[in-house]
Parts: sequence; structure tokens; C-alpha cells
Amino acid sequence: MSGEVVFVLAAAAIFGLGVHGLLTAGHIMRKLLALNLMLSAVFLLLIVVPARIDGLPDPVPQALVLTGIVIAVSTTAFALALMVRLFRRQGHAAIHPDVDPRMLGHVTGRTSAGPQEEHDRGSGSR
Repeated sequence: MSGEVVFVLAAAAIFGLGVHGLLTAGHIMRKLLALNLMLSAVFLLLIVVPARIDGLPDPVPQALVLTGIVIAVSTTAFALALMVRLFRRQGHAAIHPDVDPRMLGHVTGRTSAGPQEEHDRGSGSR
């Protein structure tokens, strides 16, 4: 096998690991890491696969990869900031697709009446 085939197979394996992590992980941090794995595989493919002109690598895909790395880092930082805010607000950073998000953090058996409903109940008993 040539060197390019090895890198393409490695990129496919890394991308597959990223897809698996994205689909199976419940925690937002693990999903973010899986997404970054997938981006790394795409960057690897963009560096290895482009056609060579006169034995020299094509500079356009290299420029695209460099731009993509900068965008990936800034997007990851933004996603981490959102994750920290979510953790501070809800007390966890996991995604529960089968649970109603409004019910997370509530104790079962208690009714959660908003301030307006509590005010209406109090004014009706006077």
C-alpha cells in the first residue's frame, strides 16, 4: 500500500470514531470531542488527497485546512462557553433526549407553579 492509502484509511477510521462518539455520547463535552475528531479526519484528507502539480503539493487545500483549523478552534471555544453556561444554569451538561427538558431539576411529586400562578392562587383566597 502506498502512503496516501494508509492516510486515507486512517482518516476514515478517525471519522468513523467521531461519528460513533457523536451518536452515542450523552455528555456535550464528549459530543464536542467527537465533532473535533471528525474535523481532524477531514483536514487529514484535504492535506493528503489533492492532486500534485509538478511534484509540489497544491497550496489551495493547505490554505483551506489552515482556515478550517482556525474556525474549528473558535467554534470549539464558543461551544465550551455555551456548555459552561448550560452547566451553571441546569447543574449538568448532559443531553437527555427522552426526558422533557422542563422536568430536569424538578423533584417528582411537587408542582412547579410559576410566580404568576402563585400570585393568582394567593389573590383568590382573600
